[in-house]
Amino acid sequence: MDQIHHKYVNIRGVKLHIAETGTGSSVVVFIHGFPEIWHPLMTLWRISLLSLIIFKLRRPSWQEKILVPGLPLRYKDLPEGFYIHRWKEPGRAEADFSRFDVKTVWRNIYILFSRNEIPIADKDKEIMDLVDPSNPLPSWLSSEDLAIYAEAYEKSGFDSPMRAPYKGLHREFTIRNPVVKAPVLLIIGGQDYFLKFPGIEEYLASGKVREYMSDLQIKTLPEGSHFVQEQFPDQVNQLIIDFLDKQVRSS
Repeated sequence: MDQIHHKYVNIRGVKLHIAETGTGSSVVVFIHGFPEIWHPLMTLWRISLLSLIIFKLRRPSWQEKILVPGLPLRYKDLPEGFYIHRWKEPGRAEADFSRFDVKTVWRNIYILFSRNEIPIADKDKEIMDLVDPSNPLPSWLSSEDLAIYAEAYEKSGFDSPMRAPYKGLHREFTIRNPVVKAPVLLIIGGQDYFLKFPGIEEYLASGKVREYMSDLQIKTLPEGSHFVQEQFPDQVNQLIIDFLDKQVRSS
């Protein structure tokens, strides 16, 4: 792999970490989500990666505006113990996580999110209690990866990285014409627990999604989990390259 270059930019009150590798006039930008960092995405071709994870964030308004076109936030119908409900509560995740060291918290989250069941805790339990300490890491995640993640979160803590995906999800909003006209590639694991969110699988399988993204390709890796890009990096890499090559040829 080419040398990785790290730089930092300030945009609208947010300090972004950019990890960049490769050369050439074409740039592919990956923006990762929680609980990831820039590290695993460096296996995906030559990229410029915007990282929202390492530095303390203020709350710009866009953090509150997360939308799946045409699909309401139906997770609101899930039980009180649903992990997003719990992590939206002020101080709930922090209190849960504080019982463990950073490496254990991150390890538990990866184990939970790699399963094909939605993480939902009983009323007298917390989300971290869903993982038995004897549960192994996913086979595709190495102890070296775990150490790199733990080091990053020891520097940042968990509060700021969780603000955009969880703590900003307190209201819905509307867009008059929520249509995506650009070509879209969706790569999803067939075992991703997200498919069990109310309405999601039907939304994708029925073709309803194409009312809002007409130029959409859906590629499913049947054994893939929520972290399909880490589980099957070569396959995901090739799908992305093929998709981008097609766009270049047709432009």
